[in-house]
Amino acid sequence: MFLGEYQHTLDAKGRVSLPAKFREQMTGRVVVAKGFEKCLYVYPSEDYSQFVQRLMGRDDFDPKYRAVRRFFTAGAVEAELDSAGRVRLPEALREYAGLGKEVQITGNGNRIEVWDAATWSSYEGETTSDIEELAKELADAGLL
Repeated sequence: MFLGEYQHTLDAKGRVSLPAKFREQMTGRVVVAKGFEKCLYVYPSEDYSQFVQRLMGRDDFDPKYRAVRRFFTAGAVEAELDSAGRVRLPEALREYAGLGKEVQITGNGNRIEVWDAATWSSYEGETTSDIEELAKELADAGLL
C-alpha cells in the first residue's frame, strides 16, 4: 500500500525518483496515466490491468464509459524503474499535469500520484477545509 507524501524534483530528462518506500513495492513494470485533478497516476502494472478490466466491464454503448476509459488509457504508458529508482514521465503527461521542476509524490492506496508541487499545495488547502463535509456526505450515503 502506498502512503505518505514526498517532495522530489524532475530531472532534465523528465524523470522523477520514486521514494524508497514506494520503490520497494514497485517491482517490474509500472504504468503512468492521466489522473483526476491534473495529476499523474503511477500504478504497478498488475494493479493498472485490474483497473482497466473494471473499465472494460462496462457497457461500450454508453458514451460516458467510453470517455472515461479513453481518459485513463489513451495517454497511458508502460515504463520500468531504472537502477536509480526513477521513472520517465513522457512530455505529454508532464504537460497535462502542469509539472514543473518541483513535484509532490503522494501515496493513494494502490497507486502513486505525481503532482506539480504548487498544484498539490493548493489542492490540499482547498480539500482540507472541506474534508469534514465530504466525509459526512459519503458516510450518509453509506460509502464510508
